[in-house]
Amino acid sequence: MSGLEINLAPFRIDPSFSERVWGYRDLRPWYDCVAEGDPVGEVCMTGDDCLVASGPYAGKRLAEVFAEAHEALLGAGVPTAESPLLLKVLFAQQKLSVQVHPDDRMAQKYGAPRGKTECWYALDAKPGAEVALGLKPDTTLDQVEKGIHDGRLESYLNVLPVAKGEMLFVDAGTVHAIWPGAILLETQQNCDLTYRMYDYGRGRELHIEKSLEATRLRTRAGKVAPQRLVDRSVLLDSAYFRIERLAVDGRRTSESLRGVEGKRSLAYLFAASGAGRIAGAGFDPVELPPRGVVAIPASSPEFAIENVGGETLDLIRIVPNWPGKAA
Repeated sequence: MSGLEINLAPFRIDPSFSERVWGYRDLRPWYDCVAEGDPVGEVCMTGDDCLVASGPYAGKRLAEVFAEAHEALLGAGVPTAESPLLLKVLFAQQKLSVQVHPDDRMAQKYGAPRGKTECWYALDAKPGAEVALGLKPDTTLDQVEKGIHDGRLESYLNVLPVAKGEMLFVDAGTVHAIWPGAILLETQQNCDLTYRMYDYGRGRELHIEKSLEATRLRTRAGKVAPQRLVDRSVLLDSAYFRIERLAVDGRRTSESLRGVEGKRSLAYLFAASGAGRIAGAGFDPVELPPRGVVAIPASSPEFAIENVGGETLDLIRIVPNWPGKAA
C-alpha cells in the first residue's frame, strides 16, 4: 500500500513507556502506568517502535507503516520516506544530564541520517520549575570543558523558569538540561542522538569530545511567544515542525484544522486535555484519549473531530516542516 491514490484514514498510535533513572514510578493521573522496575521518564508517542492501535495497520510498528505507505502518510515529493518527527511526554523527577544534540551536518558526518532540533511545550509546571537552556553570555568552550571536569558546568548554564503553557525552542547545538517540576511535550526530529556532558555522578557514559564538537556558544534557543490567530495559536513554526494549539468545544472539520499550510501533509493530533472522537466516511470512528495521539495522513479522507465527555478538547496539532524553511 503506497501513494496518495490510497486514502489512508486517521489512526491512533499506542504510546510506549521508557525507563529512565530520572523518571517517576507512578505516572497517574497522566497515564495509567505504575513502574514495576526502574522509574519511567519518557512516554514515546510516535516512535518507530510504537504500535498502531486502529485501522488497517493495527498491530504494526509505526516504522513499518512509513516504509509501506510513506507517500500516503507524508504526501508526494517529500525528501524522506521515514517518520520525520518524534513526540514524547517527559516526566522528570530528578535532573536530566547536561547534554547537547548534533545538527544535521554533524550527525551525517558520523553516519546518522539527521540531527536533533527539538522543542518543549509545558503541559504542566509546579511553582519554581526551571530548565537550563543554552550558555550564559561570554561563556567560552574552554570554560565549558573545564566545568565538565571540575563539576561546575551548571554555573555556566542559562536557567529559565517554566510555566504551564509555555513553549521553549531547543535548536541543535544548544547545551541544555531538563530539571524537575514540569511535564513537557517534546517534539523533535526523529533522532535520539544525545551527547552527555555531565550526569551528576550517576555513572552513565559521557560523550565529552563529541558534545564539545556539537556545542554552539550562541543559539536561537529560548522561550517562544505564541502567535494568536483567529481560530488557533501558533506555538512554534521552525525549520522542522509547526506546532499549533486549538480548542475544540463541539465539532471541527478536517478542512478547518488544516489552517494555513495550504497543501495536505501529515499531522499529529495530541490531546493535552480532554478527549475527542474522529469520524468520517469510509472508516470506523477513532477515539483520541487524554494525552493520546492520532496520526492524520496527508491522504486522509475528510473527517470531523468532536470533543467527548463534556470537557473542551485542548488539541495540539503538529505538522512536519522540511529543512531549508526559515525558522
